[in-house]
Parts: sequence; C-alpha cells; structure tokens
Amino acid sequence: MKEKIASVHLRRGKEESLLRRHPWVFSGAIERISEGMTPLAEGDIVDVITKQGEFIAKGHYQIGSIAVRVLSFEQVEINAEWWAERIAKAKELREAMGLIGNKETTCYRLIHGEGDLLPGLVVDIYGRTAVVQCHSVGMYLSRQDIAEAIRKAYGKEIEAIYDKSSQTLPFKADLGAIDGYLWGRTQEPNAVVLENGLKFKVNWEEGQKTGFFIDQRVNRDLVRQYSRGRKVLNTFCYTGGFSVAALAGGAREVVSIDLSERAVKLADENVRLNFGDEAPHEAIACNAVEYLKDIDDSYDLIILDPPAFAKHHKVLGNALQGYKKINARALQKIRPGGILFTFSCSQAVSRELFRTTIFTAAAIAGRRVRIIGQLTQPADHPINIYHPEGEYLKGLVVYVE
Repeated sequence: MKEKIASVHLRRGKEESLLRRHPWVFSGAIERISEGMTPLAEGDIVDVITKQGEFIAKGHYQIGSIAVRVLSFEQVEINAEWWAERIAKAKELREAMGLIGNKETTCYRLIHGEGDLLPGLVVDIYGRTAVVQCHSVGMYLSRQDIAEAIRKAYGKEIEAIYDKSSQTLPFKADLGAIDGYLWGRTQEPNAVVLENGLKFKVNWEEGQKTGFFIDQRVNRDLVRQYSRGRKVLNTFCYTGGFSVAALAGGAREVVSIDLSERAVKLADENVRLNFGDEAPHEAIACNAVEYLKDIDDSYDLIILDPPAFAKHHKVLGNALQGYKKINARALQKIRPGGILFTFSCSQAVSRELFRTTIFTAAAIAGRRVRIIGQLTQPADHPINIYHPEGEYLKGLVVYVE
C-alpha cells in the first residue's frame, strides 16, 4: 500500500548534512523517489528517508539542484496549526528584538527563509501591511495558510497581506503567478514608514524586492554617525536610504547615483519628505562605475552598495572582478581621511573572499587603508547556524589616509 505522501530515499552516507541540520537536500544525494497516493509534483510535501530506511526530514520537493527544502526534522503534519506555530515563533523573535511596537521603526522582516526555519519564504512588515514573497513552489502553494497564520499572529495589528511572488518563483515552474492581495487591501500602496525615526515612501506593489531594502537598516544608521560635515556619494542609491541617513547625520552635501531614473526620483522624494526642498542633495541618473572615474577627490564619504554581482557560483570570477574594479576606483578617488562603506549582497561571495577582494583593490589604489568596521545583515535577517549560506550581506567600513 502506498504511503500518503511521497518519500525521497537518500544514497548511502548522504544523510550526513541533514544530521547536522542543514535544510537542503541536493538532487545528487537522492537514490530514488517512491510516490505517494498521488503522482509527485513540484511543491509537494515529501518525507526524506535514509538508506537505512529511517525518517530524517520533511520538506517541499522541487525541481533543480536543491531537490528538497526542509521544513521539519520531526515527523509532524504540515497543517494550519504548524504554520501558525512557526510564524508565531518568528514574531516572538522580532518582539525580543524590540521591533514590534517600535515607534521609531515601523518596517522590519518577519520571515527570513532558512533563518526562520521556513526556506523559500520572505515576509516583510510595512506598518499595517505584510508583504509575502515566495521563492519556491511549495511556499507559493502554501500562501493562503501563510496568510492565515500571519493574521492569527497579528490580529488587528495587520490590515492587509500582499503577495509579491511573481518575480521570485522559479521561472520553469510556470505557475502563472500574479501579484495581489491575499487578504484585505490598503487604500494607498505608497505608504510612509519609519526607520530609525526617518521617513521613507514604500510601494510594495511596484518597488524592487518587497518595496524597500530593509536589510541595511543598521548600516544606514552607522552612515548617519559618520556623515557630519562630509560630502557624501551614495552609489546604487535606489530609494536613497543611505542618502537620507547621511543628511540626518549632518552631511554638508549628498549626491545620489543610480542607473534608474525612477530610483533617483524616489531618492529625491525621500530626501524632501525628511528635509524639505532646500536639502543639500543632488540625484543623478547615470552609471555609477563610470561616474566614479571623474570625481577626483570631491568626496570624503563614499557608499558602494551594488546589486548582487554573483547570484550563483558560475559567475563568481566575473563578480569578484566587478567588486575589485569599483572599489579600486573609489579608493583611488576618495579624499585623504575619507571613509568608504562597501558591501556585497552576493551569497556566493564569502566574507573572507570579499575582504580579500577589497585588500586587492586597496593595493591597486596604492592607498593606506584601515578597516574600522565589519558589517552584516540586521537581527531580523537571522542566520540559521546550520545554514551558513544565509549570511549573504557583508560589508566593510574603511578609513583611507
């Protein structure tokens, strides 16, 4: 008699990473799959079985190099009660961080994939709206359960839940996903949220990611501390988060650069929202790498926060060359006594590799450079200790003589 759900049977010895609680099963670790009562489809819940025939994990099945994303290492039913408990635990952690009910910061991440033991799922909170982004078919098929669990955890604190998964799901899954509200609806998707007391317009329906790059909150506050009296260049500025922080810290002038006309317009709007029309701010739509060529020694604080140059290991070499090029250029041009904030959000680039790349850039620039800060993602983007790949954001603050 067939089991209720399908079972993924591992090759001998391939359970070792799961015994260490790593939440992925790679396709090469699978010996065979026995189907359940219905044919196995991408996104289904499966049991993972060792060569010895023992249950070891339960998770979402998917097509690709990562074949199973583990939801539990216990033999439990993944039902509405399970979702409610898991999301309630994530909320408890944000309460411990002081993020819930914080009058100075009204946007934060509620669910951060593997870091919250929910691989393939991101949920961000913007005021009274939750924005759900599914990165796996299994999570997408569970989106109504997820929405109900969020409603149960928050009650009247949440008035709308928006699904923004159409651009993050596996392309080959061909689910025909359309972004839209899973529950409720806000009158105005252009909400104004607070981050460390500063105001930002967020449009979760049309903006990048879920609408705002929440993961730089702590690092933006550090830029604020270093900006007094400095002329600041914010490259790859998007909606101007670092620019607003620098002006709040007393920067004498800020220039925001982004290739997108829409992005620099949003950066300008956020500056005006906080400081009015007379703020010492200029937003320019241009190529940041090209702009760095001709700045001479105009700036004494530069922020390099490019998009991910390497989304997978196949392009790692090219990505490192890209990081080296822009950092060498910034280090060559920055004023003596200047400060560089430099970041990589490429998961494929390790902290050590990024640091080595900045070392090489400093050597090319021929400047004396000292590290005065080592940066990462904030607490609401937790890293599962059994899944070190979750540490995707890394940064350095360097002082240039």
